[in-house]
Amino acid sequence: MPLDIDPSKVPIALLYNQDTSWTPQEKSEVDQLSSQLGHAVSRIGHPVTLLPLSDSDLPTALRSFDPRSHVILNWCEALPDVPKSESLVARILESMGFAFTGADASALERAQNKCAMKEILQRAGIPTPAWRLCDHPVADGWNQFPAIVKAAEEHCSEGLTRESVVMNETELQTRIAYVLDTFRQPALVENFIDGRELHVSLWGNGAIEMLPPAEMDFSQFNDIHDRLCTYESKFVPGSIHYEGIHTILPAPLGAEEMQRLYDVCQASYRAIGCRDYGRIDVRIRDGVFHVLEVNPNADISADASLACAAELAGYSYGEIGSRIVRLAANRHPAWSAG
Repeated sequence: MPLDIDPSKVPIALLYNQDTSWTPQEKSEVDQLSSQLGHAVSRIGHPVTLLPLSDSDLPTALRSFDPRSHVILNWCEALPDVPKSESLVARILESMGFAFTGADASALERAQNKCAMKEILQRAGIPTPAWRLCDHPVADGWNQFPAIVKAAEEHCSEGLTRESVVMNETELQTRIAYVLDTFRQPALVENFIDGRELHVSLWGNGAIEMLPPAEMDFSQFNDIHDRLCTYESKFVPGSIHYEGIHTILPAPLGAEEMQRLYDVCQASYRAIGCRDYGRIDVRIRDGVFHVLEVNPNADISADASLACAAELAGYSYGEIGSRIVRLAANRHPAWSAG
């Protein structure tokens, strides 16, 4: 199916979740972001139905939609009140025969488990920081400092603060214990690369296109503990990191650096099984691009790095959503034959 197919022939159900634990303000914000995306895509010509999911019964919510006539724009991060169920959403959509945007269930499962992700990257020969999984509050011989300690199964920088960067064995053991006690899951210890950080958005299937990379500018911070993207830097306006970390788009890179960055990022995209779109988080040390994270279903809010990069490349917000939808539709015979 050519990507220039008539959008009016590809109806969309925009699926997103609304957890009962969220505050009214949080629910309103998600409604607004979803409506913004839905309206932008509808202006391209797609018929769009917004589909907020407020409980875990996804099959019932989709009962009125025919897999033969709708593409699901999958913006559902989890089944409401079912933690870490992003891959389960995809599994249900697969079982119901829907074409849907983004990664399949298997790729989302791989991405959820940071250790599994890093093992895949290592087997593919892709540079990633040295690491160790810890399920007890002991350093167990780790001697690479500075290090960073993360919850092994969390995303969106959940649990990352300036205290996550540790400088010695005592600090390491304290932070491992914090992760074990707070998140009830193993801690991932990594060599902390104190270098430039790039967020690299890609899209496509088969031929993969890299959008202009964005750089997280840590220049306002002299203390190594502050030179990272914390949870607050993403979600807490007014916090030191939210206000102090700025985005440089496009990142200043030479042609040879851009080619090496593309090689690393597209290899990572393929290794994890990204589909339609994704974002690779990278840090540079001694000229080597080290992959920190692979995000198969990256945030596509209007102010997120993927949308900003695509807009810099000449796409409107509606065109971004439409392109992703049509990439997904290409997997379904109802549209791929068109």
